[in-house]
Amino acid sequence: MTLAVLDGGTFYHHTAIQGPRFRSLFDHTIYMPELHTGQLDGVTVLIVTDHINPNLLRAHRDLLIDFAERGHTLVVFGENQAETWLPGVRWTSRPTNFWWWLDKDATPPNRLVCPDHDLFRAVPFADTIWHFHGLLAPPPGAQTLIDVPPDPEGRDDGGALLYDDRATTAGRLIVSTLDPFYHHGSNFMPAATRFLDSFLPWARELSRL
Repeated sequence: MTLAVLDGGTFYHHTAIQGPRFRSLFDHTIYMPELHTGQLDGVTVLIVTDHINPNLLRAHRDLLIDFAERGHTLVVFGENQAETWLPGVRWTSRPTNFWWWLDKDATPPNRLVCPDHDLFRAVPFADTIWHFHGLLAPPPGAQTLIDVPPDPEGRDDGGALLYDDRATTAGRLIVSTLDPFYHHGSNFMPAATRFLDSFLPWARELSRL
């Protein structure tokens, strides 16, 4: 019963995973290009960090899906082209406003859909908001946790920013467009660091269940 994380090998992955703030929370760190089946023995929660080379993820697609099919939890963060290798994922690009938080009157469209979900006993909703790169259409049976509602003028259908899917595989897929490892490791976007401050202990506890 352990928590493992995939390290894509970039400076921001190294800073986020190996830095003193979070490194003690991971039981295993796996360098993505060297991933093989034996490294997942005993792992119950595997985090696919954001901004990993999607060619590597596609090459290891069967291994990652098999991990979830064996009843484990696969957490997949954003900017990984998950729609090209993870079952049930449908993604639509949206313009990214990197600087909305500099406007004191800005109201981000992110909406908390499922406040009773156990994740939000650990993670404040405010710490899930920095920006987003696209929207997800959850597969049948998945539970949307955070979304962007449809445009009232009908120009945009909206979609999920985070969902919990216990229907597509025998295990659990937690899929998000958020990219906290990149932003924490780049020292850019304090909310992303606060998100990891609470999400990673939650994931560690989840791995022990």
